[in-house]
Amino acid sequence: MRIQQLQLASQRLRDNKIFEWFVVSVIIISALLIGARTYSIPAPVMTVIHWLDLTITLLFLFEIVVRFLATDKKTRFFRNGWNVFDTLVVVVSLIPIDNSEMALVGRLVRIFRVLRMVSIIPELRTLLNSLLRALPQLGYVVLLMFIIYYIYAAVGATFFADINPQLWSDISIAMLTLFRVMTFEDWTDVMYETMGSYPLSWIYYLSFIFLTTFAFLNMVIGIVVNVLEDEHAREREAQDEADGKASLDDLMQELRSLRQEVAELKQAAVDQPATTR
Repeated sequence: MRIQQLQLASQRLRDNKIFEWFVVSVIIISALLIGARTYSIPAPVMTVIHWLDLTITLLFLFEIVVRFLATDKKTRFFRNGWNVFDTLVVVVSLIPIDNSEMALVGRLVRIFRVLRMVSIIPELRTLLNSLLRALPQLGYVVLLMFIIYYIYAAVGATFFADINPQLWSDISIAMLTLFRVMTFEDWTDVMYETMGSYPLSWIYYLSFIFLTTFAFLNMVIGIVVNVLEDEHAREREAQDEADGKASLDDLMQELRSLRQEVAELKQAAVDQPATTR
């Protein structure tokens, strides 16, 4: 009985919006402390930051314990990748390795604590899940984009290496130059430089920009948007199913109570003639 009461209390606390935003605020403070450690600050302030960091870690531990206790089937808790990630981050943060050879690992783990914002806020989880689900489709787009890059880099290294070896000496440097062109970082300077020797080289740059910046990047955006819409539709179906299941449970409970009332009325009707006799 006490275990059920503890589970219900944990569920109420977990689903409480104030508690959720409190955890988000703690994550933000943790991120600010990570940034503060990069500055040269006095030793007393560093001591305060250290104790604040320890307090934040304990709060994270408390939040994970609450989520674990609120789970109906405890074995399912660690089937969720985000729960495993949060637990590992908090457990490693509790290990005192600041003054050891593993201090760098401790700093990296504290940096990754900012990612707990994703596990807390459902909308961020939806965005990240959509991006992960889009990776297989994006892989083919990236592969095709790499082929275009390779072809254009080979052409550029062949024709423009004598004009500016710093930009076109080999195919790897040429690919970096093309990335500069794709991101519009002073790309006209590169184009005008080659147009002095090859007046029609503008066709090379404009066709590359059209294929990469306009075509492929829009394909990437379209794939991510489609997957995000599918993820939202899936969440709505799951929510509707959960609501339908909850309403069905309520109807079944009402039906059982009505049956019990009818049975009691029948029993009362049977007992009443017996008493009147």
